[in-house]
Amino acid sequence: MAHAPQGPSPGPSANLSTPEMCLPFTPEEIEQLSKPRVLIAGGGLAGLTLAILLHRANIPFLVFERAKEIKPLGSAIVLGTGVAPVFQQLGIWEEYTRIGKYYLQMGIFDENLKHSYDMKIDWLKRVVQSREYVVSRPELYNLLLSQIPRNRIHLGKRILSFKQDNDGVLLQCSDNSNYVGDILVGADGAYSAVRQHLYKTMKVDKTLPASDDVPLPFSCVCLVGQTDALDPEEFPALHGETCSFNTVLGSSNMCTWTTFTTKSNTICWMVIQFLTKETSKENDSFRNSQWGPEAAEAMAKEVRHFKVPGGKDGKVLTLGAYLDRTPKNLITKVMLEEIVFSTWYGGRTVLIGDGKRRFYMNPTGGVGALMAMHDAVTLANWISTLRLPSVSDLEDVFKEYRAERYPVVKEAFERSQLFTKNLGKNMLSLFVRACMKRLPAWLWRKLVIKNIIAARPQASFLPLVHDTAKVKPQPQPSLLKTMALHKEMAKKNEKIYGMFQLNDLSNT
Repeated sequence: MAHAPQGPSPGPSANLSTPEMCLPFTPEEIEQLSKPRVLIAGGGLAGLTLAILLHRANIPFLVFERAKEIKPLGSAIVLGTGVAPVFQQLGIWEEYTRIGKYYLQMGIFDENLKHSYDMKIDWLKRVVQSREYVVSRPELYNLLLSQIPRNRIHLGKRILSFKQDNDGVLLQCSDNSNYVGDILVGADGAYSAVRQHLYKTMKVDKTLPASDDVPLPFSCVCLVGQTDALDPEEFPALHGETCSFNTVLGSSNMCTWTTFTTKSNTICWMVIQFLTKETSKENDSFRNSQWGPEAAEAMAKEVRHFKVPGGKDGKVLTLGAYLDRTPKNLITKVMLEEIVFSTWYGGRTVLIGDGKRRFYMNPTGGVGALMAMHDAVTLANWISTLRLPSVSDLEDVFKEYRAERYPVVKEAFERSQLFTKNLGKNMLSLFVRACMKRLPAWLWRKLVIKNIIAARPQASFLPLVHDTAKVKPQPQPSLLKTMALHKEMAKKNEKIYGMFQLNDLSNT
């Protein structure tokens, strides 16, 4: 078990003011030893973002990832204004914009490729001095991974359980390894082993709300992948400085599929099937966070005839053209659920990202990844203020974290449910599609500003980025509160350093 190092303790008659007995640690060492040791379960976007922030705050941490090797799985992520300030603080914004391809609009088509409308964001640069960028998930993952010392990331660590008490938390893995820390962060996805074990213990203690003691609602299946680098002459959508970003709404098959062109001349694609009662039963036997390659291949055969925009010289292009150019071992089928848990923490354990909520997001904003990163920023701000935290201290901090993030997550969940009304053949679906098609430009801008670009959080322990955007960032309680705490801590540290220097002078 990994414990924080302990210094020698003076004998009962030791006099710390004598030259023979000096303080065993410098004030800087005492400060570092008092910081909490953080165990992060899950090496996804939420876990890696938190790890980077803790690394910059000089807080000890370890990341535990179940996978034995890092594979470039996934499709595309859309991020920009919502992460620009914190990415600038971390010094990775320029690299992110280099690997990303910005977009100005998303085209919406019906399943016969009849153009319905465009969701434009070409005005974004004028109001926030930034753009929205499409980047392949593997490239974003690698960018984040490059910011973390590799010895802090442990692969092949499947978490079995954990124990927590007033002294700390003990993490137990399937390979019989144990790790000790002060805080356990469950960033290990919708099927979070941390969440499941936390809820199990809370249920025994009769502290788990009945609303959280339910199976995950199985509402969607998703097939994602990314092609190899393609020839722009064969696929003209790859030409141009901006990303060709298109979504097709399949009203007859309850599917929606999206394609994105990337900076590296690949095409990222994703197909989401919204399940009815019947199709949900068909997939119910596969209730797992990820199926094997056979299930992905079976779904790929079912969707390869779906038409996609971008055919050369007006020829019909289908999803099969992209599937055939995507490595089979990098095509992934997963299931998506729609739920927001009300319990986000217990004792020394806290959940972020999909560990506390899971729901489909309209791909126009990449909101799922964005919200996971915002969770990480908020939690990191609070963790950075902790020194030798008790369970009570942690629960106070976790309460602040949830109070800031829960309303945002809940609202996004409600928006995601509305998006499914775009599909189907009933009167409600027809009405929703008609409203979306006729949505006034000013109202669309207002929705984007409120739901996507107004949230631009920053880390309180790093130099702040001066935000000169016309649209002011929405209030960030964790930033203001923890900055004030850091100022108080700095004053206390100055006094301690002063006392230490006086002690040194008296011993010379």
